[in-house]
Amino acid sequence: MISNRKNAILIGLYLSKFDKSGLEALDFKGSLEAFNILGYAIGVKPASIKNYRDEFDPYFSNPRKGWHGRQIREHCKVILNEYGDVEFDNFTGIIKSLLVPDYDVSKRLGTIGQKQQTESVAKRLVTGKAAESFFRENYVSVPHFVDFNLKDTTLMACGFDFLLEKGEDFFCVEVKGLNGKSGTITLTENEYAVAEKLCGAYCLYVVSNFIEKPISQLIFNPLESKLKFNRTEKLISQITFSTHF
Repeated sequence: MISNRKNAILIGLYLSKFDKSGLEALDFKGSLEAFNILGYAIGVKPASIKNYRDEFDPYFSNPRKGWHGRQIREHCKVILNEYGDVEFDNFTGIIKSLLVPDYDVSKRLGTIGQKQQTESVAKRLVTGKAAESFFRENYVSVPHFVDFNLKDTTLMACGFDFLLEKGEDFFCVEVKGLNGKSGTITLTENEYAVAEKLCGAYCLYVVSNFIEKPISQLIFNPLESKLKFNRTEKLISQITFSTHF
């Protein structure tokens, strides 16, 4: 398994070498957004991504001086020697594979058909992953959750991402991420049904403003809050092809 530190170093190298082209390829509007989302998504401090980028800056042509005149650390030098000559498309694929589950499958789907839609879904997945990591790191500072035990349910498809328990008391928390200070939050049919059933025990934890500095807001019983959810129903026409065998 690749360590979080190696992932952070790889991302720093990529952002240093390809600069604005790298940001555009990962669909980021600026460096702060990249540091925040990529850092939280892989489980390191956003400042670590920036520091690794700055450490590699003296070795590449970009507007920054970086850590000019400072000897590169040995563990960074190893990554530089191994990946410094990797070309743009291949390196972009490496970075995306660190962030997006089953990236190779998504990549193939993108080459077949709706590439832009596939990349948009991938960006939302990474932002959501960053928001979940932000919650894991910061939930202990929420007064309502003091002394509660955290259980990660993100892979259980149960209508929420985290279960917090203390004796007979519990909260179910669904985490959402927004790049800017505002945006659209969507609940799946399952999430909505669970929120409707649990009422005050169901919470939305929204992490926003990744483009500058992430901030969070906790909303209990979201269906009865100031938020107004609009139902959207899509009727899917399914086409099948049959043959006699």
